[in-house]
Amino acid sequence: MKTDGDDRFLHTPVPTSDPRRFQLPVVPDVLVGPPERQFMMGGVGLGSAIAALESATSRPLVWATAQYLSFAPPGSTVDIHVHVPVEGRTVTQARVTSRVGDREILTVNAALGSREGLPSDQYVAMPDLPPPEDCERVEPHFPALKDLHARIERRAVPATSVDHEGHARTWMRAVDDAPVTAGFLAVFADFLPGAIPVTRGSSSLDNTLRIRCLQPTRWCLLDARIQGLGSGFFHGETCIFAEDGTLLATASQSGALAREAR
Repeated sequence: MKTDGDDRFLHTPVPTSDPRRFQLPVVPDVLVGPPERQFMMGGVGLGSAIAALESATSRPLVWATAQYLSFAPPGSTVDIHVHVPVEGRTVTQARVTSRVGDREILTVNAALGSREGLPSDQYVAMPDLPPPEDCERVEPHFPALKDLHARIERRAVPATSVDHEGHARTWMRAVDDAPVTAGFLAVFADFLPGAIPVTRGSSSLDNTLRIRCLQPTRWCLLDARIQGLGSGFFHGETCIFAEDGTLLATASQSGALAREAR
């Protein structure tokens, strides 16, 4: 496991003198997109907001939803501001605004907290699938770029286990074995449209992450489904499992279909 904190593509913002303000440099390994038009991945923006929320409130994430407003270009710095309107005995309701200069690029609403001594169970089972070692590696579209994709290994579950064209299952891991956190899972959840051919190249409008539990795991299985397409947009959801079948989180997302989508 990494312990030096240098895993910014996963979520780690830099503290400032204000405990509710953070910064995230937009360095190459948080970027996605073609060489001529790279930008910070939306999941990194949500992940960094989650890390800031957890640091500012000293409570773990329950859920967070991000509205993607604009892009952060290479070389810029994202200013992250945490607002805490309600702090209860066990639950904090908070939000984040992230800006590049005077331009707001991301808004996040969230709940954080923990309530001990109550039932814990799982009603969604991980499908019986080949392990990652038996699945074909997904190569980056631009392998020469040392961007976010260079820090993630993906393996596609064989097509025989996919029940329709809007459903895909993918094993994913951080190549530096970074620890599994809520911010880490926010990055993985944002791979939903890219995992499915009909939504590849789409622009995400939002992402919602709901944490069930966190535990160490080298690989995560993303069981992703597009529920439908309409009016030029997609709507989908993802279940994220640990290797042992534990449901870590669920995510949902909408986005604008690429013009070339069939």
